[in-house]
Amino acid sequence: MSEASAPYSRHRPCRPHEVPRWDLETEVAIVGFGAAGASSAIEAAGLGAKVTLFEAGSGHGGTSALSGGEIYLGGSGGTPIQRSAGFTDDTEDLYQYLLMAGGPDADADKCRLYAEQSLAHYEWLVAQGVVYKNSFIAQRIVEPVSDDCLIWSGSEEAWPFRERARPCPRGHTPQWMGMGGGKYLMDVLAARVQALGVDVRCDARAVALIADDANRVMGLVVRRDGRDRFVRARRGVILCAGGFIMNRAMLQQHAPQLLRANTPIGTVDDGAGIHLAQSVGGHAIHMSEGFVTLPWYPPESLIRGIFINEQGQRFINEDGYHGRTAQAILQQPGTRFYLLADGEIFKEPEFSDFARIRIATAGESWAEVERDLELPAGALTGTVELYNAHAARGADPLFHKQPKWLKPLTQPPFVALDCRIDYCTYFTFTLGGIDTRPGGEVLDAGRAPVPGLYAAGRTTSGLPRWGAGYSSGLSLADATFFGRQAGRSAALRNGV
Repeated sequence: MSEASAPYSRHRPCRPHEVPRWDLETEVAIVGFGAAGASSAIEAAGLGAKVTLFEAGSGHGGTSALSGGEIYLGGSGGTPIQRSAGFTDDTEDLYQYLLMAGGPDADADKCRLYAEQSLAHYEWLVAQGVVYKNSFIAQRIVEPVSDDCLIWSGSEEAWPFRERARPCPRGHTPQWMGMGGGKYLMDVLAARVQALGVDVRCDARAVALIADDANRVMGLVVRRDGRDRFVRARRGVILCAGGFIMNRAMLQQHAPQLLRANTPIGTVDDGAGIHLAQSVGGHAIHMSEGFVTLPWYPPESLIRGIFINEQGQRFINEDGYHGRTAQAILQQPGTRFYLLADGEIFKEPEFSDFARIRIATAGESWAEVERDLELPAGALTGTVELYNAHAARGADPLFHKQPKWLKPLTQPPFVALDCRIDYCTYFTFTLGGIDTRPGGEVLDAGRAPVPGLYAAGRTTSGLPRWGAGYSSGLSLADATFFGRQAGRSAALRNGV
C-alpha cells in the first residue's frame, strides 16, 4: 500500500480490519533509539519481554547523542561523587528543586518518584557500563571540556530556587574527554540493548498506530524500504520519538516564540511521536514551552555583570542558569540585549566565536557606552547607578542576585557585550509533549490511560516542562529514568 493511498497516518490510527497481515509479532514495540528508547528497551528486555526497537535514522543516538551527556542526579544523601566533593544532597531538597524547575504545573508525582529513586538510578547507569570520574568542577561552566564529572548545572544557588531547596551541584557528566559526552552515553546504552538481544531495526519510520475502535493500541505500522510493515505488539507500544523542534509548522502553531531562537537542537524531532499518541486520544500539554540558551558564561566572572534590554533596563538576576537568562531574554520585547561588564571582571566569553558574542562597544564612562548603543538618555546610566549603589552594600533588592556575585561596575574601561537575539547563536528545543503517568502510560484529556500505549523522553512533557526552570541534565534524567518506567510498565502488562 503506497503512502498516498493508505487510510492511516500519524494522525489517524490503522484499524484492525485494515491490517492485511502481521509482518512481525513482538511483545513490546519501541519507537526511537535515543536515551528514552534505549532505557525502555533495557528495562523491558531485562524483565524477559520480547522487544523490538524501531529507529527512523540509520543508527542509535537521536538528539541524546548531540548532548553533553549530563544527567541530573542526587538525593538520598548524594551520589558517591557528590559526597566525595563534600556535599550531602537531601531527597527533600532535590524534590523541592524539581518542583520549582518544573514550573507552575510541575508533575509532583514524577518529581517525588525521581527524587526518591535518583541515587538508585545513578547506580543503574553505572551497572549499564557508564563510567563517572570522581571529580568536581567548582567553577560555573556550561559543560566540562575535560573528563570531569560533577558540575553546577542549574539555578540551584540562585533566587528563588535557593529559598526552598538547599543548593547542591547535581549535573553528572560521564567520563569523556571533551564536550559531547552524549555520544559516549548512547554508545554504552546501545551496547547494553544489543547484549540483551533486543531486535533493533533502523531506517524504519513508524507511520501509524494500530488500534481498535476504542483506541486500544495493538501495534504499529512501520515504513521500511518503501513498504509498510504491520507490527503486532502484544504488551504495548512505547513512543520515544523526540520533540518537535524540527517541525516549523508545529512551532508556529504551538510555540512561535521559539522561532526567535535561530539554532534548533535535534535530529528528526518532527513531532511524529506526539502526533501518533494524539491519533488515539493522547493529550499534549505545555506545547508552548521550550528550552533556549546563549552560552554567555564561562568565564564565571561575567556573572558579576548585568544584562539590559534595548530600553537600558535590567530584567533578571544574572546568577541563574544560562538558559534561564536566555529564556528571560526570549520573553522580552525587542531584539537588542547587552551584558555590561567593567574592566575588573571582563574577559572574553569562552564560547564567543561559537555563539557569536562580540563587544558591541567600550568606553571610559557608562554615559559613553549608553550613547554608542543609542539607548534612551539616562536609561543605561540610571540602571548601572542604581545597581552599583545596592551592590556596594551587598544587596540586590530588585532581582535578588546572591551577594557573592555582586560588585559595583566602576572600573574602566566599561564594556557592553552584544547578545542580540537576531544575531547571536541561541540554541533551542521543545519541552511540550504528551501527558503521561510516572509509569509512562499515555493519558487522554481526562487523564485516563490509553490502553497499550506508553511514552517517554521529549515525546512527553516530563520533569523538564518549563523553560525558566530548565537545568542541564534534566532531559537525560527524564528520558533515562522514565524510559525505564515505561519499559517496565509495558513488559509487565498482560498480553493481548
